[in-house]
Amino acid sequence: MVQYNPKDWIIFIFRFHKSDTFRQLFPMMVLIGLYTSGICYLEMAVWQLSESSHVKNIPIMHGLVGFVISLLLAYRTNTAYDRWWEGRKLWGSLVNNSRNLALKLSVMLKDDRDKLYFRRIIPVYASVLQKHLADEETSKTLFDDLDLEMDHHKHRPNQVARGLYQKANDLYVSGKITGDQLIVINSELQSFTDVCGACERIKNTPIPYSYSAFIKKFIFIYVMTLPFGYVFSLGYYTIPVVIFIFYVLASLELIAEEIEDPFGNDVNDLPTQKIASNIKKHIEEIL
Repeated sequence: MVQYNPKDWIIFIFRFHKSDTFRQLFPMMVLIGLYTSGICYLEMAVWQLSESSHVKNIPIMHGLVGFVISLLLAYRTNTAYDRWWEGRKLWGSLVNNSRNLALKLSVMLKDDRDKLYFRRIIPVYASVLQKHLADEETSKTLFDDLDLEMDHHKHRPNQVARGLYQKANDLYVSGKITGDQLIVINSELQSFTDVCGACERIKNTPIPYSYSAFIKKFIFIYVMTLPFGYVFSLGYYTIPVVIFIFYVLASLELIAEEIEDPFGNDVNDLPTQKIASNIKKHIEEIL
C-alpha cells in the first residue's frame, strides 16, 4: 500500500507514482489525441462544415448523457471502495480475534508446550489466508518447527482452523481447560473461518461482466463522439479538452478495477502480508 501524507497537495499534483493512472493511460491518451486531431482537420480543412451543420448539435447529446455517465461512474467507484473497505474491516477483526484468543489462552494454559503450539499456529492462519486470497502457493517450509501436515490440494485455511479446533478439543479432553473455558474461546476460533468466508466472497464475486463492459463501451463512445461537435466552438483546442475528459473518465474506471479486489498484489491493495506479520509479532509478545 502506498504511504502518503494527504495534506501534501503540491506533491500529489506534480508527482507521478508508478500506480498513477496517467502512466497507464498515456498510450491511449496519445491515440485519442491523434484521433481528435484527425477529426478537427477533416471538419475544418477538408469538409469545411458550416455553422448551420447539424453536426454542431452533437454536444446536446453529451449534455444529456453526461449526467448518466457520472452516476454510473460514481456508483462503480463507491461499490469498488465498499469492497476494499469491507476487506480492511475483515482483516482488522482477524487481528483483534487473534489477539483475544492469545490473551485468553495465555491465562488459561499452564503448560508451556501448549502455549508454544498456539504461539506458532495462530499467526500461521493469517499467513495462510493471505496467500490463499492472493492465489499464491505455500509450502511446509513456511511453518518452521511446526508439526502441521498440509494438503495443498485442499482448502488450506480450513486445515489450519481444524488444527486449532483439534488442539482446543484435546485440551478439554485432557482436562487442561474446562468446558466453560472452551466455550469462551470458541467465538474466536469460529471467527477465523467467518473472516475467511467473507474474504472469499469478495475475492470470488467480481462486478458483473455486463455492467463493467457497458461502462467501458459507454466511456469509449462518449469520448469518440466528443470531437465532432466541439470543433465548432473550440477548434484545435478540442484536442487537449477531449484528452482530459478521457483521462478523468477512464481513470475512475481504472481505480475501481484495481480496488474492487483488495487482496491482490497491486500497489493500492490491502497490505495483508504486513498485517499477517503484525499478527505474528503480537501473538509472540502475548504467548
